[in-house]
Amino acid sequence: MTRLRLAILTTLTMITFAGNSLFCRMAMKETSIDAATFTSVRLLSGAAMLWMLMSLQRQSPLHHGSWRSASALFIYAATLSFAYRSIDTGAGALMLFGAVQATMLIAGFIAGERMTRIQTAGFVSAMVGLVILVSPGVEAPSVLDSILMLVSGIAWGVYSMLGRGQANPAAATAGNFLRAAPMTVALSLLALPWLRLDAQGVLYAVLSGAVTSALGYVLWYRVIQHMQAITASTVQLSAPVIAAIGGILMLGEVFTRNLLLSSVLTLGGILLALRSGKTEL
Repeated sequence: MTRLRLAILTTLTMITFAGNSLFCRMAMKETSIDAATFTSVRLLSGAAMLWMLMSLQRQSPLHHGSWRSASALFIYAATLSFAYRSIDTGAGALMLFGAVQATMLIAGFIAGERMTRIQTAGFVSAMVGLVILVSPGVEAPSVLDSILMLVSGIAWGVYSMLGRGQANPAAATAGNFLRAAPMTVALSLLALPWLRLDAQGVLYAVLSGAVTSALGYVLWYRVIQHMQAITASTVQLSAPVIAAIGGILMLGEVFTRNLLLSSVLTLGGILLALRSGKTEL
């Protein structure tokens, strides 16, 4: 894969990740749908989309993926939805991707990967940018919400690491979503007393599952084959910045100097990490 193509696919993937945050935030904050239903509709919609794509290619998705990856996917999606019911969006994004960072950096370190000085500078720059992004008006989240968001980030980091080395990323993603389907149905049954349906919330969940999750994760499984864990973890720090920009365009949020500074520091730090990181082209 050429460097340009890798950069384009990575950018598209980060946009889908940001889209997931936006859809979840809009559903939990602006509609009455409950978190369990949102999670179930999201994962079931993703499973249906991927099953359809695999059927067109005459592939059996259950021959790919794993129960470990499916479990990590389910835990990530469920805890994210419940955490975003009340947690401040900026603080949640920082905790989520901070946990992803820590998980993938530890995994990379165990695998023998080490940061160069330039990569370290890029990582620090990106983290400072995120701190600036979420600092204004951040309210201290509850302990439970904080734990849920951290667990979500750890689960996503594990899912990303398990996805490296997959020969067929699309089929592996489809297999993982299909395996996660009974888990999310069980969650909805347990949460049945708190069921709250909302048409707009369901629409957000379908878009999150079928588009930004299903298709986005196929792209992520593909690009991560060509990155070190350290580089892959740093790249994901762009998602909160993109989500913040999306909030401005879609939710009418205010563009601030802090957002501009945060974007420059975060995206600049990622550029340093990518330019000095070793990628398989």
